Formats: sequence, structure tokens, C-alpha cells
Amino acid sequence: MERKATLWTKNFTIITLGTIISAIGGTAMSFALSFVVFDNSQSTLLAGIFNAVSMIPALVLPVVVSPYLDHFRRKPVIVALDCLNGILYLLFGLYLMGHPFQYSAYMAFSLVISSIGTVYNLAYTSLYPNLVEEGFSQKGYTVSGMIYPTVMMVMTPVAGYLYTKLGMEFICLMEGALLLLASAVETQIKVEEKLGEKGRFSLQRYVEDMKEGIRYFKQEKGLQRIYAYMPLAQGASDGGRSLIIAYFQTTPGLGTALYAWFTVAEFVGRTIGGLVHYNFEIKPNRRFSFAYMVYQTYSVMDGILLWLGYPLMLANRAVCGFLGINSATLRESSVQNYIPDDKRAKLNGFSNAIMSLTVMVCCTVIGALGEVVDYRVGISLVSMVQMTLCYLIVFRGREDVKGIYNRKW
Repeated sequence: MERKATLWTKNFTIITLGTIISAIGGTAMSFALSFVVFDNSQSTLLAGIFNAVSMIPALVLPVVVSPYLDHFRRKPVIVALDCLNGILYLLFGLYLMGHPFQYSAYMAFSLVISSIGTVYNLAYTSLYPNLVEEGFSQKGYTVSGMIYPTVMMVMTPVAGYLYTKLGMEFICLMEGALLLLASAVETQIKVEEKLGEKGRFSLQRYVEDMKEGIRYFKQEKGLQRIYAYMPLAQGASDGGRSLIIAYFQTTPGLGTALYAWFTVAEFVGRTIGGLVHYNFEIKPNRRFSFAYMVYQTYSVMDGILLWLGYPLMLANRAVCGFLGINSATLRESSVQNYIPDDKRAKLNGFSNAIMSLTVMVCCTVIGALGEVVDYRVGISLVSMVQMTLCYLIVFRGREDVKGIYNRKW
């Protein structure tokens, strides 16, 4: 009897469970790190520098390791790095139990964790399309895109409580235990990976592989446009977050707790958007138009966010959540299915490096901007620049980008 095609194969179920487990601790850790530096330094510039320096491994390592990942199995890399990360988080948690806040210690730990996470994310992104059955890409990436928003909704208020009551050390210990559990779950994945040329991977082959990736990228004008704009959008988002956090921390009547509830509002929007995207496919010929509309709308909503009353802020985040999950799913599924499997790690590595460099610069510049202008003015200025760049890069090159977004897969 022929097996019925389904999204929820054993491999997809396992990778989804592993991602959920990792996301629980990762959300709590990300939330805590967003506040611990500013809380102890009271400087948006230092917080921005911290975020920027943490991105250095993501700038360098993708270019170095991506050719190897196209020639060797990526599942063992994912399992081993989750395990290593778990051990390091446990050790850092124990260290924090006996030491007060030290900017340099957090910076060093962040660099190590970021290095491991960079390689892990590259391997994960390159392997993930092989775990989704053919014909189920939109549904698969919708599920993947819903994991972190769902976990954030549940965990962020919890993380706020844990950070306030129990401190960073407890969150680190929790994250370490969860990563070890995720690693154990991911060992059960069984997949045949489509690798590049087999055999001993020499330095000469490494150089040739890089040249091959560069030649491919030079031919792909649509990918060039996407890889140019998305890092700028991410940089504006990450950098702008430091201004939002500073505004909440310095404005009477707001604070950490109310900021945490932003994630609940965004979760509601993402949940509704995810359910819509999971059940109703956007027609191929409309994908680009939809994505461009989302990019510009998102910029506008970010620009007006801090000028609104708190209830309207929550509505703002809900709308962004609804639009964001659909746009992100469309982009990721379109791009990852467009790139050949034996070039995916290289292209993802290049994309990650550009993303990291751009985010580093944006976090530093926007953090410095917060030192000289009102936080609300700063985020509005960032939004206007982002809207202009979206028009120049994405819309004016729409015919090239449509070749990727509007393609059937």
C-alpha cells in the first residue's frame, strides 16, 4: 500500500520537538540578555556595542565553515553543537552563582555561544528543507515560523519573572538542561543528505567550492536583492529594539513587565497569521506583491510604535505579528527551495555573514543615536530610512525578486 504523503513525518516531528525544546530556554535567555546589560550599565550605546560584538562570529564563521557543511552530514553537527552549548550554559550558570555582573565576562560568554550558534544555525537551515516532504514547504515553514512566537508568548512573561526573582544564573542552568534534552531528541533523525562531491576535502577543493558559490551568486540577481535588503531590515529591527527597551525602562508607568506583554500581542497576531498561511496558500503570482506590502507596512508600524498609547502599542505588535509570519515564511521557503541543496550552506553562510555585519553596524549606530535624540524620534528616523531602502532595493528590482518569490515549488 502506497504511503500517504504528509508533513508530519517522523523526521519533521522530531526536528519540530527539538526546536521547541531549544526555543524554550533560548527565549528566556534572549529576554534576560536584552535587559541585563542595560540594567547594569544604563547605556544604550554599551547595550548596542554588546549586541554588535556578539555578532562577530556570525560575520566570520559562515564564510569559513559553509563549504564544509555542503560536503559533510549536517545532522551530527546539529546534535553535537546542541550538546556542547548545553554544557557551556550549565558551566556559565554555575559561574554566575558566585560572581556579580561583569561586562567583559558576559561579552566573552556571548562570543563563545554566538560562535557555536552560528555554525548550528547554518547547519540547521541547510538541513531543514530535507526534512520537509515535497509539496509541503509552505506548511512546514509555517510550522517552523510559529515555534518561536508561540514559545515567546508563553515564556517571556515567565522569563521576566525568573530574571527578576531568580537571576541570570538560573536561566542559564535551565537553558543548559533544555539544550541537552534537545540534543538527545535530535539523535533520532534519520535522513539521507544530498552532499557535494565526496572524498577528502582539501584546501584546493575548499577554494574551488567557494568560487563555485560566488559564480552562482553573481548570476542570481534576485538573490542579490534579497540578501541586500533583509540584513538591513534585520539590523533596523535589532537596533531599534534597544531604543524600545530603553524607552520602556526610562518612561514612568511602563517597564519590563509591560514590555514582556508585547510578545503576547505579537503572538496573537502571529498565531492568526500562521493559521491562515497554513490553510490558505498565497498564489505564486501574488507572493512578491504581498511580501513588499508587508515590508513597508512593518516599517511604518515600527516608526509610529512609541508615539502610541500602550493599548495601541499592543495592537500595533499584533498587526506586525500577523504580517510578519506570512512574509517570513514566504521568503524562507521560496529562497531555500530555490537554492540547490549542494550550494545551500554556502549561500546561507554568505547571507548570514552579510546579515551579521549589517546588524553589527546598525546596532552600534542606532545605539549611539539613542544617546543624542529622543528614543521615539530615533526609531521613527530608522523606520523612514528602512522604507526608502526597501523601495530602492526590492521594488526597483522587482522583476528579479519575482523570479524567486513567484516561482512554483
